Amino acid sequence: MDLPVATIPNEGPLPAYRALIGRGVLHADQAQGRAAEVLQDLWRRTRGYDPHPEEPEQGGFFARFLRRKPVAPEEAPAGAPMGLYLVGEVGRGKSMLMDLFFDTAEVPRKQRIHFHEFMQHRVHARIHAWKQKHGDTADPIPPLADSIAAEAALLCFDEFQVHDIADAMILGRLFQALFARGTVVVATSNTAPDDLFKGKPGRDAFLPFIALIKRRLELLVLDAARDYRRARIMDLPSWHMPADRRAEAALDAAFRELTGRDFGEPMILTLLGRKIEVPQAAEGVARCDFDALCGRPLGPADYLAIATHFHTLILDGIPRLGAENFDKAKRFITLVDALYEHRVKLVASAAAAPDAIYERGENAAMFARTASRLHEMQSRDWRALQHLP
Repeated sequence: MDLPVATIPNEGPLPAYRALIGRGVLHADQAQGRAAEVLQDLWRRTRGYDPHPEEPEQGGFFARFLRRKPVAPEEAPAGAPMGLYLVGEVGRGKSMLMDLFFDTAEVPRKQRIHFHEFMQHRVHARIHAWKQKHGDTADPIPPLADSIAAEAALLCFDEFQVHDIADAMILGRLFQALFARGTVVVATSNTAPDDLFKGKPGRDAFLPFIALIKRRLELLVLDAARDYRRARIMDLPSWHMPADRRAEAALDAAFRELTGRDFGEPMILTLLGRKIEVPQAAEGVARCDFDALCGRPLGPADYLAIATHFHTLILDGIPRLGAENFDKAKRFITLVDALYEHRVKLVASAAAAPDAIYERGENAAMFARTASRLHEMQSRDWRALQHLP
């Protein structure tokens, strides 16, 4: 949902939230109201906050690390505000509230980023560049923290989650270094801190990071009564045919309605060393065309990664299928099975109705269950089901 925050006087997230209710853009929600009050207090505490990092000298942030004074690992600058960890089920308005806080925050250097994108492009990419230049024996964490802290005194993370052991091993030292440099962190998540990386190998080494999060971030549970995302998708037509310009415009509108954005950002999911490219992603919604998912040699594990990571898939251009391209049909069957099992909502454009996608050929009978599932996935009862990440 697009929130016209820019037109609201900047008095903090709570007045902005109330103004949007008054204008009919949002519905009043008691839990959201309490969260907005907590964010308003954080807005006051961070107003004008800037720990004034050193200006980068010639050679960039990594070169500056070689000249900087070491920072004590447990030290936090005097006056550095505690951050906030906003947890709750999907669709309760966590991202919307954090965006109200971020948009109104009067912090000179601030960034709002999806946590997966942060890890891929800010953390792993920079660590790789550092090791390419300095070798595997040099420690990349202090210069990495220097560069991130110099870019933002306030970091807002959407959809904070840890699935990857490589991320888990980095996060403890990185966040400790960021807090020591005065960085304030605000994060939304579907998972409470104590449940992060739960049941995964190597979790014992991750426990100090959880303890650090609980020391430096206030925990706020958002128990809103209504799943606003699910309410929006309930009213969206989910199967558009034929796959023409009108259908494309409808999918554009669906993406905008579910994410508040015209376009998403490219995202790469890493799975056992394999990389799955998602052309557009935002707010738990992925958008791909049919060939990107079914025209390439992807398998069940790849589709499972997509189904567990995204609550909604917008799929462009499902063609008619037959024996001549049964490889694509088999992949589409596997994709739909993964979406169905994890209750991922599907919004698609197609050349025909599900029953007519694969009508002829010796393998057409295999598609009958897929067509039945596609019909069921369009029902309001099915779309009301909770995503199973």
